[in-house]
Amino acid sequence: MTTELKFEPTMVRENKTARELYEAVKANPARARFGFGEKLAIVNIDFQQAYTRPDLFPKSAYVTHPDQIAFTNQISRLARGAGMPVVWTRVAYKEDGGDAGVWGTRTDTPDSLQNIKYDSPRHQFDPRVEIDEHADLVFTKRMPSAFFESQLQSYLVWHKVDTVVITGGSTSGCVRATGVESLSRGYRTIVPEECVADKHESYHYANLTDLQLKYADVVEVAEVIAWLEARQLGA
Repeated sequence: MTTELKFEPTMVRENKTARELYEAVKANPARARFGFGEKLAIVNIDFQQAYTRPDLFPKSAYVTHPDQIAFTNQISRLARGAGMPVVWTRVAYKEDGGDAGVWGTRTDTPDSLQNIKYDSPRHQFDPRVEIDEHADLVFTKRMPSAFFESQLQSYLVWHKVDTVVITGGSTSGCVRATGVESLSRGYRTIVPEECVADKHESYHYANLTDLQLKYADVVEVAEVIAWLEARQLGA
């Protein structure tokens, strides 16, 4: 005999914006934190012109916080000064876009993902970012997560990193994907709110909410700055 169970929908529905929901979660003092460990890495995701220069690429680029890049440069400098690794990723594909796989099959316009070609203006880093070519790890990825088929995991292991600070874009795409995989690999994961960006406010705040609830500590960048300043070499 089969018992048939049937339940009414219990999904919460509220007349609140994604930003309002995020602010409510952010203000919850009872939510436990993962916190900082002993050594962090700054992982800066896709600060390339396709996504940071609306003057050049208005269909794909976005700006959420006007000082995003300045803050990212600051925490990257502080991390280097504390002897901690800094990583920069960007995305690009070979000429026929075939290495984008199924991800590249939904659209095929000049602004489509798989049409970001190596060494093109869309692939180039934003000229405002401060990359130390002698110290930082820099690589091109193909998929949302910075961990996917990259050297990132082995690099973090070599440097004995236990905490990953994620910046860049988009919040709902590559930042979220990297955050989920970072936690899944056992890293304390931190997202400085002012250092991530997305195309639409709803996507941005909905994903910050989900990251905060499940996968990361979403904090003000001032907290990351203070932690790093306290650990400067020779301090």
